[in-house]
Amino acid sequence: MSESDDPTSLQAFAVLLRRTNGEFSRMAQDFARSQGLHPTDVQALVEILDGGEDGPVTPGLLRERLQLTSGAVTACLDRLERAGHIRRTRDSADRRTVHLHYAPRGREVAREYFRPLAQATDAARRRFSDSELRAVVRFLAAMNEELAALRRPGGNPPRS
Repeated sequence: MSESDDPTSLQAFAVLLRRTNGEFSRMAQDFARSQGLHPTDVQALVEILDGGEDGPVTPGLLRERLQLTSGAVTACLDRLERAGHIRRTRDSADRRTVHLHYAPRGREVAREYFRPLAQATDAARRRFSDSELRAVVRFLAAMNEELAALRRPGGNPPRS
């Protein structure tokens, strides 16, 4: 069996990951258009939805994760807040710190829009056994770790 015929080859993974990423990107762009948002705004929403490892997302953390200027982050957050997708709150201990939260109305709009994606994901999941799903989850978690490591200074993923 040649590498191009092997469904577990690096090339096969690359093709499938690009296709999956392309489909997710198209859905995110369509959602952005439907809401009068910029595609970067949807990336910001995902970051806010997933939250920070150490608590709520702040504009500074968002700027770092999306690699945007302070002005671009402010414009993005203004658009998202005006559209009802997020809300900003001040930290009670340090009023200078702003926390970003997915607003209930925004969450409901996104949930309704992406319901077909959730249903498709569930349909795909039902085609696998629990042990197969655990392997998929381990792969996706490892892939995310490797990709996150590429963003670190030096861009070298840790090797186990």
